[in-house]
Amino acid sequence: MTVTLRRRAALALPAAMLAAPLAAPRIARAQSTAITVHYAQPFIYKGSYDAILEAFAKAEPGIAVNFVTTPNYEEGAQLILRQAATNQLPDLSYQGFNRLRVFAERGIAQDLAPLLARDGDPAKAGYTPSLLALARFGGIQSGLAYAASNPVSYYNAELVKRAGGDPENFPRDWNGVLDLAARINRLGDGVNGMWFTWSGDDWMFSSLLFGHGGRMLNADETDVGFGGPEGLAALTLLDRMVKQGGMPNMTAAAARQAFAAGKLGMIFQTTALVRGTLASIGENFTLRTTGMPVIDAEKGRLPTGGAAGMLTAKDPAKREAAWKFLRFSTGPVGQALMVQNTGYLPCNQIAIDDPQYLGAFYRENPLFMPAVRQLPISIPWYAFPGSNSVRVTQTMVDNLARIVEQRATPKEVQADMVAEVRRLLPRKS
Repeated sequence: MTVTLRRRAALALPAAMLAAPLAAPRIARAQSTAITVHYAQPFIYKGSYDAILEAFAKAEPGIAVNFVTTPNYEEGAQLILRQAATNQLPDLSYQGFNRLRVFAERGIAQDLAPLLARDGDPAKAGYTPSLLALARFGGIQSGLAYAASNPVSYYNAELVKRAGGDPENFPRDWNGVLDLAARINRLGDGVNGMWFTWSGDDWMFSSLLFGHGGRMLNADETDVGFGGPEGLAALTLLDRMVKQGGMPNMTAAAARQAFAAGKLGMIFQTTALVRGTLASIGENFTLRTTGMPVIDAEKGRLPTGGAAGMLTAKDPAKREAAWKFLRFSTGPVGQALMVQNTGYLPCNQIAIDDPQYLGAFYRENPLFMPAVRQLPISIPWYAFPGSNSVRVTQTMVDNLARIVEQRATPKEVQADMVAEVRRLLPRKS
């Protein structure tokens, strides 16, 4: 199903649902505890954290919160690893799901299970087993999920129509998408047909791999799992995006700018960017969103992206204060504010089920619904084992770049990526 919303309609929504504070609220001087909270990707998350902080300051006036940010999850993970070595950790850090494993295995992330049990039945607070599983690694509850996402299709309804497509019936498979992208390319005037967010990390590549029914590593995690036909098919599809879809070699930021300016027909990226994309488009064109194109209708799956908060404070007072902020941000009020200020999916069952939190929001903001409909086929974002997980991700991105730049064939890239990732995996005794 395809959904649409013009910017003017979005601007007509209640201000409380759309607005986030322009700056973190001032906290009264009479504070008993000050904590440092780290999060990544402020270009997506800032509005949500600012809104949550404003509400939290009213509920807990005795806690001051200072934010530290990093541009992306990878730099956020590296920051925490460095600070752990120098004993300069923040009190709370929100990390990408696929990075929690390394912190759990290194003893940096604290087990939250005892705190959850202390506060009562987690399920009654909205932390169901399936939601807790998103942040359970290394045999512990290494975090609480803050935001979840899956990849969706964004497209310019006017460009689709000019190219002979039907905005009400966007193609449901990649063959149709690539054909439409080629037709949009032929419109000229500097217009490109499509861009797939292959850079940054392995998340969007995993959507192609999982979409073919593949996996990152084998079942016992002793070897790579993308060395077979599913991995080759995923890489070949990326190659077809360049050759058939005319996908240009540009950065993610440049692609998003081109899309907002009406110079890119479609872009495939996280649902988390719905709010920001709407704001950047303004009145330029009609934005539409729909689910990711189907690859394997039976075995195909999509990765669940997003972040979870992990507790790192050692001082008892700061630890308790950080826990209160984490609970508030992942509770129903915090989750409603998070969803309204981003495009992510909620990670608290009360916020999901109780219509007082998000019922009206989803009715009035249909652009957010494709990700909700894809939840049944979404699986966890794979977390590589061992201390080289960040290097593994970068190795994969570097190899994907060779396809986008047309410097190597899918078969060559697969062989090299298998060898390089295999070398970085921990050795089994």
